[in-house]
Amino acid sequence: TFDIKWRKLAARMRGLLTAGNPRPTISQGAYNIPIREVTRTKSMGGDFPSKPMTLYATIWDASDWATNGGKYRVNYKYAPYVAKFSDLVLHGCAVDPIEHVANCDTAQSSEAVPSGVTPVQRIKMDNFRKKHMTYSYCYDKIRYTKAPPSECVINPQEAERLRKFDPVTFGSGRHRHGKRHHHSKGNHAEAVSF
Repeated sequence: TFDIKWRKLAARMRGLLTAGNPRPTISQGAYNIPIREVTRTKSMGGDFPSKPMTLYATIWDASDWATNGGKYRVNYKYAPYVAKFSDLVLHGCAVDPIEHVANCDTAQSSEAVPSGVTPVQRIKMDNFRKKHMTYSYCYDKIRYTKAPPSECVINPQEAERLRKFDPVTFGSGRHRHGKRHHHSKGNHAEAVSF
């Protein structure tokens, strides 16, 4: 989840699927700034991304759980929220949905397919995430009490920043009981989730 101060994020969402290299990745971003990269790991086995995939993004209200336990609510006076996709680049093969047979007659060479996020893009992605990310399921201790999903790569600094933002969701994973005191962190607008 990213704060809506970066409103144009959804207006120019860009996705890149790369599966023609030894370490296939999915990177998602806007304005040529990646916001997430998923790299195939051994723990994923053959499930991802070797099987047919799609890219799906939504804008939805995560106020109840992704904004410090519901502390910051969506302000619907800014509605309607419109998402437009442009410059979407997908590298892969069309797959027959019934027969699951790939049609790769015009598959691009692996040299034409980027192998992941460049060092410059990684710096931009890290800066974007530090400034705008308020939720990531990879760090959610309530949803994933034992371990995060296999596609998650845990960054200790990112985990600590999110834990400070929302100690309930990103801390011990246990709901705290009793009276809680919150200090205002200023106006927070609605969130955008991908």
